Amino acid sequence: MTARNVVLVTAATGNVGPHAVAHLLDAGARVRALVLRDDPNIGRLPQGVEICYGDLAEPDSLDEALEGVDGVFLMWPFFALPVDTAPAVLKKIEAKARRVAFVSSVGVHIGLEPVDNNCHAYIEHLLERTTLEWTFLRTTGFHCNAMGFAAQIRTGDVVRYPYGEATRTSVDESDLAAVGAKALTSDGHARKKYLVSGPEELSQAEQVRIIGEVIGRELSWQDVEHGAARQAMVDSGWPPSYADGALDYFATLTKEPEVGSNVVEEVTGTPARNFRSWAAERADAFR
Repeated sequence: MTARNVVLVTAATGNVGPHAVAHLLDAGARVRALVLRDDPNIGRLPQGVEICYGDLAEPDSLDEALEGVDGVFLMWPFFALPVDTAPAVLKKIEAKARRVAFVSSVGVHIGLEPVDNNCHAYIEHLLERTTLEWTFLRTTGFHCNAMGFAAQIRTGDVVRYPYGEATRTSVDESDLAAVGAKALTSDGHARKKYLVSGPEELSQAEQVRIIGEVIGRELSWQDVEHGAARQAMVDSGWPPSYADGALDYFATLTKEPEVGSNVVEEVTGTPARNFRSWAAERADAFR
């Protein structure tokens, strides 16, 4: 890392951002968190971070946050924000920073997500055309996605979701953040495309069973039919193309498990954490 030792974290108050801030602070970086002025989740951020107000939808609002920055931990909130401003945002970053760690997706890694889908592959495509030392963190999904089961578990013993047999290699969001922090604070990660996964293959139904064991209850799974699940996802705000892509992908994972890697341990020196550990730390959220 350069003497400036300044890293900006975007989407800083989400599921990954606070972990990224914490790991970067532990690495000795001076860390800035990019947040909206009305962000209700600023309290999630650890002490020692500098709060910078800005919006990826308004590239000029990033100028102050990017001043003197050496690296950017980049997450793009695709559900909330189209990629229309991404070229201008990356131009701003390229003018100030040297390194970018971008949280991407396994869909790009396996060739499922095309560039013209205006999602992770599109941002990767833009970054590859810059002079930045980029690192792509192609995550297989997060343990925290299981929080989507929490409301049903708190009120009953059956979880109703599509594709219970879909087998994933989800990663602890803190582990994903740790890989990104290493990429931004040490050498050897420029232009690397890391597949970042957890240490095990678990179906969604198995995740629910583990949550049940952690909280001392027997839980079961009931599949929701594809079409009904798609409609529910769209009704809740998913873009139709995202819903279709997710459900089609989950269908394939009922036949063949998701790909995995040992990248977390290779990059950080610490083994990736399993799902049971994650669930045990958050047991109260499911009770």
